[in-house]
Amino acid sequence: MDGTRLTTVETVHENRSWLFTVRDQYGEPDEAILVPCEEGVEAWINRCTHEAQRLDTGRGVAMRDGQLICPKHGSMFDSCSGYCDNGEAADTTLPAVDVTVEDGVVYLTDDGFSFASEGEIDDEDEDDGPSSTSHIGF
Repeated sequence: MDGTRLTTVETVHENRSWLFTVRDQYGEPDEAILVPCEEGVEAWINRCTHEAQRLDTGRGVAMRDGQLICPKHGSMFDSCSGYCDNGEAADTTLPAVDVTVEDGVVYLTDDGFSFASEGEIDDEDEDDGPSSTSHIGF
């Protein structure tokens, strides 16, 4: 299988979601989530299309009846299509991340992303801007 092994379909279904960090083509980190979808899984960028609110804040995605729930405004996204038909994010679709399942194992196969780590973005990966040696505090 071409691609990076992420986890198993069983793990995603048992935990309701699986959070991981990817890097885009410029090396910038972003979060993605695997969520159960009928018999398989789908992967989405981990943020609501309305206000870039994280859907999984590190404790799993809130879901009801096969829909991901935005914790800020309650918009609900279909876990299989990523489409939202209600709330502040109505008529939008979550950005997809391509994955492939083979023998119950999920692989990242999206040419636009590389796997960085399991879980949320590591604070060490974040660029806090230039370091300063100034004696003035803000």
